[in-house]
Parts: sequence; C-alpha cells; structure tokens
Amino acid sequence: MGGFFAVAAKEDCVFDLFFGTDYHSHLGTRRAGMAVYSREKGYDRAIHNIENAPFRTKFDKDVNEMQGSLGIGCISDFEPQPLMVRSHHGTYAITTVGKINNSDKLIQDLFSKGHSHFLEMSGGDINATELVAAIVNQKDNLVEGIRYAQEVIEGSMTILIMTPKGIYAARDLMGRTPVSLGRKEGAYCASFESFAYLNLGYTADRELGPGEIVVVTPEGVKTLVQPGKDMKICTFLWIYYGYPSSSYEGISVEQMRYNCGEKLAERDNVQPDIVAGVPDSGTAHAIGYANKSGIPFSRPFVKYTPTWPRSFMPTIQTQRNLIAKMKLIPVKDLIEGKRLLLIDDSIVRGTQLRETTEFLYQSGAKEVHVRPACPPLLFGCKYLNFSRSTSELDLITRRVLKELEQEGRKIDLKLYVDPDTPEYAEMVGHIEKQLNFTSLRYHRLDDMIESVGIDRNRLCTYCWDGRE
Repeated sequence: MGGFFAVAAKEDCVFDLFFGTDYHSHLGTRRAGMAVYSREKGYDRAIHNIENAPFRTKFDKDVNEMQGSLGIGCISDFEPQPLMVRSHHGTYAITTVGKINNSDKLIQDLFSKGHSHFLEMSGGDINATELVAAIVNQKDNLVEGIRYAQEVIEGSMTILIMTPKGIYAARDLMGRTPVSLGRKEGAYCASFESFAYLNLGYTADRELGPGEIVVVTPEGVKTLVQPGKDMKICTFLWIYYGYPSSSYEGISVEQMRYNCGEKLAERDNVQPDIVAGVPDSGTAHAIGYANKSGIPFSRPFVKYTPTWPRSFMPTIQTQRNLIAKMKLIPVKDLIEGKRLLLIDDSIVRGTQLRETTEFLYQSGAKEVHVRPACPPLLFGCKYLNFSRSTSELDLITRRVLKELEQEGRKIDLKLYVDPDTPEYAEMVGHIEKQLNFTSLRYHRLDDMIESVGIDRNRLCTYCWDGRE
C-alpha cells in the first residue's frame, strides 16, 4: 500500500511533516522519504530504508537539519520516493500511492514520443512514481498532466506534487484511496489517514472527492478540478489497512469493525468459552462479536512488537511466516482446555492462520473456531498494491478451486462468491479441513457492506466478488 502526508505552512513545517508522515508507518514497510522547500535554501530531500528500523529512528537526524515551509512525506511498500524532477514545469517533488497495471504500454508510448530512459530499481522494475512524473510532463501544465496521468493509468493513482508555489494533491479518479485535509492557524495539510494531523493541532477540514485536484498553500486549499460523481473506495481499508482511529467518508474504522463482529455473532451458532482477535487488526472485530454475543472477550495470546518488524515485511514468504509466529506469545492459562473463537481480518494464503491454530492446539486449546471479518478473497486486487504476489493461486480459495478443477470439476466463480450455494459451502469446507479449524465461517459480503454503511455502488468489493 503506502501512505503520505503534506504540509503547507507560513512557518517551518518540518516538525509537522516528520510526525504526520510517521503516523502512516502502518501502511508500508520498505522505504520512506521526506522532501521540503524553503525560499532561502530551495529543495531538500531524504529517503531511507525502513525494513528493519522505524521511521523515526531513520529520519531523526534529517528532521533536525531540514528547513522548509512546504513539505511532502511518504511511507512506501516498494519504490523509493518522493522523487525530485526537473522538467519544463520547473523543479518539483512528487510522491504517489496506487497501482499501474499497464506500465509496459505507457513506457513504450513514452519512448515513442522521445522519452530517453527510465532508471531501473534494484529488482529490475521501473519506479512507478518516476513513470507518473514522465506522463505528467507530457502536458503543458501540471494540472493537465496530473489529469492525463490519471486517465491513462489502468489501476489507480493518487498524486502529490510539491512546487515552490504550493502542493498539488490529486485523489485517484475513483477515490479508491482517501485524501483528508486538515487546517490550523497558518497551515494546511493533506493526509492519507485522517487521524495523522489531529495531535499536531490541526482540525479536520474535509476529504477530497474522487478525481478532485486541489492546490494546498499556507493560505488555504483551492479546488482546480472538481470531483467526479462515481466512487469505488477500497472496503479493505476498514477491514484491515486503516488504523483504528481513522475514518474514511465519515465512517470510523474502529466502529465499522465492531459492526462486523456484531454481524458475525448474529449469524453464528457455536458456543465457545472465549472470543479472541488475531492482534492487531482482528481485535476490534472480536470486541464487536463479544459485545453482541455475551461471550467473554479474552487475549489468549499477545503480540510482542517492541523489536519485531511487521510480519509481511520480508519478501520471502517463509520469513514472513516465521516472524509472524515468533511475535505471538501464548497466555497458557487462557488457552488450556478452552473452546476458542478466533477472528482475523481475512484469510489470504492461510499459512499464518494455520500455524496460529496449531500453536493454540499445542498450548492446550480444546477447539478453535475461525471467523474471518471479510468474505473469501477470490480475486487479486487490480487497483491497489494489497499484495506483491503475481498469481491468484497464492490465495487459498483459488488453490482449493484449482484442486477441484483437477478432479474434473468445472469451476464457475460466480457460484463460489454466493454464500448460499452448495459450491461455496464445499469450498469453505475444504479450507476448514486444510487449515485444521474446528469450524470456519466467513463474513458475508452483504453483512460486511452493511457494517460499513455506504452504498455498495460506492465501495470497491472486487477482491471478493470480481465486481469492477
């Protein structure tokens, strides 16, 4: 995924930029960067690897040396950014969040128009932010360039561009990722997460609409391109990615997760001794379930986070699994002889949750009932970098369906999306058996959408139902 923070202030903005960017550390684990501009010193930038150390420790020296009244910062799960670009628009800093599915075509189009080269990153890929900048530079001004980039990119693209005159903020055309504006005396900010500026003295101003482009200055925010009417914001923001204290389109992440848990409880018929959430993102869902069912909420294991990096950080799956396992510490007195109902945000590959379940059995659990807070993931995300996987067969659902197909079964994915079909029940049964759960019941899509409280046509549910 990735997150960003931008500040335009009448005084120095580096303190706000540093902590505002740091508040997005849950959205990325590979790279982070800050760029600032001052009239006296011009541009300054710093980028660091944050794979094995938190943002604050890597940028502690930079924040004491940088100066500027304008600044943009980002947390990235992949490419280094912000980038500094010099073009016929002048010099500017740019950072992006999104996914480009047609990068090869866009690159060839640029080569055919005379673009000379792109710098390859260490993995051989081209920096997506550099590609966006090259597209923007095809037009006569930045606003036309941003709009053009959003139109030709297949996927999604939210863009921040910092110039000496102000910061351009553009939410992707379908509003799949959020852009929240805050204000205080002498400063305005733009942020992925709406909570990131609250402790810095800002108050919420508004959220950008889908495709809206604004320019942020110390004096205010001016809309340059009006928002579109259609929206497809990512529902997974509430289920997993979003921080509990955040909200999107006015809907609280924490409250939505309570709602999810309540809906799961309403449809359940098991009688466990305790309800628990896989920390951290499963915890709020479990609280909602416990509150509705009356079954006690408990923490049979705790997550040791002071020194371990996040579990999905390493590129090698076996390393991710090992770190995820080592972070969970059992509380044996709350496990032994107990029937547990465990709620996780989702099941992707299933590897970590299977190991967690085995870990609970080894600690003396009598039963482990699993309730994911979202429906089965059947489609790889086309719009955001939810995963760097290149194959949908990494999803446990698709692996199960592949096994059924090899048995001579004809697979119609529509039948496995519908929770009321025997095909869906069979798929869930196979997953339950493979992962060694006592029972498995996924959240229904209709209940999940009701938990959000936004019209389904304004939510992206592609990863669950393939609906574009």
